[in-house]
Amino acid sequence: MTGLAQAKSGAAGAGRFLPPPPLFLLQPILRRVVRRVAQLHPNLFDRLGPHCNARFVIDAAELPFVLLLVPDPENLIFRAVSRRGEPESDARIRGRFFDLLGLVDGAEDGDALFFSRELEITGNTEAVVCLRNALDDVEGSIAEDVAGLFGAPGRAILAALRRAGNRRGKSR
Repeated sequence: MTGLAQAKSGAAGAGRFLPPPPLFLLQPILRRVVRRVAQLHPNLFDRLGPHCNARFVIDAAELPFVLLLVPDPENLIFRAVSRRGEPESDARIRGRFFDLLGLVDGAEDGDALFFSRELEITGNTEAVVCLRNALDDVEGSIAEDVAGLFGAPGRAILAALRRAGNRRGKSR
């Protein structure tokens, strides 16, 4: 069983016992995150070219919701959406939470994850490649930028997530 298949079965099992989080509480946080990333990295949008209006669904398999990203600098959208009401998208990126975190942290190679089938891409693959290239061009780590929004607690959480991800990576 691949890591993504294990994550899928683990997500299904966890979803039976845990209620989904109140998504309305996440929306202002996600809005703040995407605005901060856009403020710190305005050139990110140049790399997206015609795909800045693309609708990306980002599916961390273990989470009870998906994320919708529309990286349009004029109308940024980054929000959590119930799996039951998943929106239409141009492209869908699915993987384990820690692999996706590693991508935005600069610690994981998207090509390696894709070819090892740890990352599933559907829809407009050209848009996904442009998004990946844009993220690769960012100086530093977007995950660190986001953690910095929340001060010392945010940095501590990112450090804990990195440690947990490293432990999981070693146990694959």
